[in-house]
This record gives sequence, structure tokens and C-alpha cells, in this order.
Amino acid sequence: MSPADDDTTVRAAGCVLWRPAPSTALPGLELCLVHRPKYDDWSHPKGKLEPGEDPLAGALREVAEETGYAAEPGPELPTVRYLANGRPKEVRYWAAAAGAGAFAPSDEVDRILWLTPDAARARLTAPRDRDLVDALLATRPDGTGH
Repeated sequence: MSPADDDTTVRAAGCVLWRPAPSTALPGLELCLVHRPKYDDWSHPKGKLEPGEDPLAGALREVAEETGYAAEPGPELPTVRYLANGRPKEVRYWAAAAGAGAFAPSDEVDRILWLTPDAARARLTAPRDRDLVDALLATRPDGTGH
């Protein structure tokens, strides 16, 4: 039995949300990071799945709730597994292009930042989240220029 089959595993989903860089002087893309005041951390938008919820649908819901942006899903990225409060947690991620929207602060997420991949890597609190930046770049989304 894998950890994902265990009823105690917390299931979550999220996206590495990106958009083309707005400046033509700096071609490439920007990644959206969220700040959660409860944990005082910077991470990719993600959250727990509702019972029976499809993981991709949950990832898109969480992106909309946390960032205010619609997301156009791309390739699935590596699943991240770790212990959270002593329980196994599994987070499935997708690359996602940001669509229309606007951020509004909430109790759960009080700030977002759009950063270059290098700046995002440096700002992310958990080292495991930095690997997702590389995984996104390996998918060569539009606007990466490579």
C-alpha cells in the first residue's frame, strides 16, 4: 500500500502559477507566490482537497481562492510528499498559466508576489517548493524564451 492509499494522508493540490513577464526588456515569465500569515511563509498556491474532489479541479479552485486569478492548466508537475503536523501529506501540482483576475487579501493569504523564477526560488520558504520551479521551467511554457 502506498502512502497515497493511506486514509491518514492529507490530500492537497495546487499550481505553479505563471504569466509572461510584462516587460519586453526582461523576456521570460513570472511566478505567483502566496504569503500565508498563519505560517508566515511563501509558497505556491495550494490547499486541501474537498472529499471526492478531482485533484486538478481542487488545484484550480485553490488558485482562484488564494490568488484571485483563473488558471489555465498545463502539464502535471511532480507530486510532493512530506509530513505536516505528524501526518503524511501529498500535494499534486500542475503548471498553470494565469488568466483574468485580481488579488484580494484574505485571512488565509494576505499578499502575493509575481517574481522571476530565480527570485521566486530565493523567496520560497520550503526547499521542496524550489524544485517545482525547475519542473515548471522544464515544461518550457510560453514566454520562457528558451
